[in-house]
Amino acid sequence: MVRQQLPDTRQVARTLVPLGRVAPHQQAGLGARLGGLARGETGAVRVTTGATSVRRFMSEAVVAFRDRHPGAVLEFCTEISGRSCFDALAEGAVDLAWVTIGAPVRGVEQRTVVELPWVLAVRADDPSARRSRITPADLAGGGHIRLPENSSSRTRLDTAFARLGVRLTSDTGVADGDTAILPAGLGMGRAVVPALPGQAATGPVRFLPLPELPPLPVGWAVRRWTALNLPARSFAGLIEEQHGAA
Repeated sequence: MVRQQLPDTRQVARTLVPLGRVAPHQQAGLGARLGGLARGETGAVRVTTGATSVRRFMSEAVVAFRDRHPGAVLEFCTEISGRSCFDALAEGAVDLAWVTIGAPVRGVEQRTVVELPWVLAVRADDPSARRSRITPADLAGGGHIRLPENSSSRTRLDTAFARLGVRLTSDTGVADGDTAILPAGLGMGRAVVPALPGQAATGPVRFLPLPELPPLPVGWAVRRWTALNLPARSFAGLIEEQHGAA
């Protein structure tokens, strides 16, 4: 294993800040802070994604990250669409973006972490809940709860249905996939949503697999992996460890 040589932090402190502006007794403290940054003990990690992704994918990683980097700061900036996440990344407002992986974006590196299968969320007493197999053709018609039009998952889903020649109609919309499950449980319709971690059938809701639909790839987007600080790389790695690299 190759070991990275850490700089002499006292020398770094003298190089970055003119000695005339830092008293000798302050140089040791500044050097210690710079050493913490170099070792990944301190620093800030700014992450953008949707609120659902924070709940479903990152709760355990946040706890593990605190244990590994108690002096680092972890900040979340929630957005309502993947486009907003990419914009925040391009502007330099964040270090990491958890997004639906799609077409290449200039100046951004994308890495798929997990592919999410699609499921049909229905109320337990819905006739569909008793079927042993659901096909996209079975979904044609109305009574569906639609995902937000500006979401990447909605775009992927619409594209998949168009290729299969399936047309859905809906008069009910929600802000995200997690929210779509609530009206489905109330009998307000059926919802095609990605299968998320911890999403088990509870109460009145049942989740029926839709294996004929291509899975939804999600993962990290960054400006440059090699430019990330150690805490950012560590947090990204924790998510990959917990959810399995695709």
